[in-house]
Amino acid sequence: GRHEVWSWKTASKESLCLMWQKVKVQLMLSMSFLTAALWYCRRLYGFLAQLLKRWSNYLQRKLIRNLSVLPEVDLLGYSAREWKGETKQAKHMREAYEELFRNCHIKYLRQVRKDNYSVLRAVLFQIFSQGIPFPSWMKERDILKLPEKLLYSQGCNWIQQYSFGPERYTGPNAFGKLRKCMEALKTNWAEISATRDHEERGNMCSTLFSDDSKEYKLYEAIKFIMLYEVVEAYEQIKSREKPVHNLFSLLFARDSSSDPLSFMMNHLNSIGDSICLDQVELFLLGYLLQVKIRVYRLHRFNTEEFQVNYPDEYRREWNEISLLTEDDLYYHIPLFRT
Repeated sequence: GRHEVWSWKTASKESLCLMWQKVKVQLMLSMSFLTAALWYCRRLYGFLAQLLKRWSNYLQRKLIRNLSVLPEVDLLGYSAREWKGETKQAKHMREAYEELFRNCHIKYLRQVRKDNYSVLRAVLFQIFSQGIPFPSWMKERDILKLPEKLLYSQGCNWIQQYSFGPERYTGPNAFGKLRKCMEALKTNWAEISATRDHEERGNMCSTLFSDDSKEYKLYEAIKFIMLYEVVEAYEQIKSREKPVHNLFSLLFARDSSSDPLSFMMNHLNSIGDSICLDQVELFLLGYLLQVKIRVYRLHRFNTEEFQVNYPDEYRREWNEISLLTEDDLYYHIPLFRT
């Protein structure tokens, strides 16, 4: 009997040991697998996090590279970087920037892409980012119909010679392209100005002004509105129906823009391609958009032309926007802080 009990205990013990060995192997395999899986997941997580970071940085660099209006930078820091050295011009520019900082309360600026749409871009960006609504005359009439009115009602078939910036010839397609430009201006302006939240409006502007094809349509629409206003004023002068603003007399006094056609051919068609707006066009731009454009002309520092308003005659209810230029060719956006 004792032998049988001992045999049973031995068999049970051996069975338990054998079972434990199997369980131990399974546990070790499971632990090894779990450890490998955790290591793999950790490596995968690290890889994905690094990939996401690189992709985010790439998108951010691409967005900033595509932005035609860059984020704000410190005014004096920008001046120090751009105007190093002890030349007469560098000292003059640094003094002009210091004057803006000390007495004009301009602490920052936003750089605007340096091309021949520079001033139009700086003006429209501020109108949109500030949520400035349509000027009163645009609310009273449908600007989408202006190309049709000019072509058919007023017989200006020469608008087929209109150039869209670098695109020098469009011919019969000019009317359709102008219509699309007017649609882009009206749609984007209405949508952005209706947005009350400042941050959301800023994001909309960043998206719009990082897409060349979209923003160029806005500038061409503004150019065409300038042409339309010139045609209207020219017809009023010829018919003597009612007096026109003095700026039109100044515009038509130039040999290069004595009538709407010469104005288009010699001035508007080249804007965005080979030239920027000159002083007379800036007066016209402020007048038709019903904004007071204050320009700080740094190369005119210490003269009466350091600060100039376009137009010089404006209504009290008009909104004010500001530009900063070093050479009357390219413009940046000054930002005020009290």
